Amino acid sequence: MRSIHLAFVLLGLFWGSNFIYMKWASELITPAQITLLRVFFGFLPLAAVAWQRGVIPREQIRHLPHFLVMAVLATAFYYFAIAEGTARLPSGIAGVLGGSISLFTTIATLLFLRTERPNALMLAGVVTGFAGIVLIARPWERAGGSIDIDGVLWMLAATGILGLSYVYVRRFLSPHELPPLALATWQTGLALLVLLAVTDRSGITAILGDWHAAAGVAIGLGILGTGMAFLIYYYLLQELGAVAARARHTSRRTSLC
Repeated sequence: MRSIHLAFVLLGLFWGSNFIYMKWASELITPAQITLLRVFFGFLPLAAVAWQRGVIPREQIRHLPHFLVMAVLATAFYYFAIAEGTARLPSGIAGVLGGSISLFTTIATLLFLRTERPNALMLAGVVTGFAGIVLIARPWERAGGSIDIDGVLWMLAATGILGLSYVYVRRFLSPHELPPLALATWQTGLALLVLLAVTDRSGITAILGDWHAAAGVAIGLGILGTGMAFLIYYYLLQELGAVAARARHTSRRTSLC
């Protein structure tokens, strides 16, 4: 149990601080470029460890369609949408909205999973959570409001996709009991290929003009916020299930701090 608690603390620290690093980088490069660099630096350590441990045998190729779905939606699109939303919003607001993943996970679980049924307390939490999102977005102030509504929509698109992806993993990948390291490596590796194919890399070296931003992208977003976070996420998903893994996610607290 202590290892699970430690995993939550680390995951909250890694993901919660991501919004600060993305904000720094957004001053120099585009959200798509941030996403590309993040996935690149996240994939390298995963691939190295996966190769060393031999956790990616040929037999896993039969799961390639599921890996590709997760790579495109839960990695490439998710990280791009988060970067786009963070570039438009204060990092604290972006962090709070980024914590709405559990709301969408609960809804997706209610609709698509029969083994995990949300209770009344969870449903009340969903309603309260969406009420909080409305208060943050303040759509009635769109004409001259201080919150960029497009940024809010990007954040919600990201968290909605990621919330659905947890249920997708539980249904199509978790039953095969694949090693968390293998899942993370496949997902980030395929996402990297997709991003290399579609991302305009013009001006991407501008990130080197600020060593804080460069280190934040490479280490904070890539190695810790992507590579290590993926390993922790799949570990928690196997141990606790889809709803619990999101309901106890602590990134919002770190972002607010």
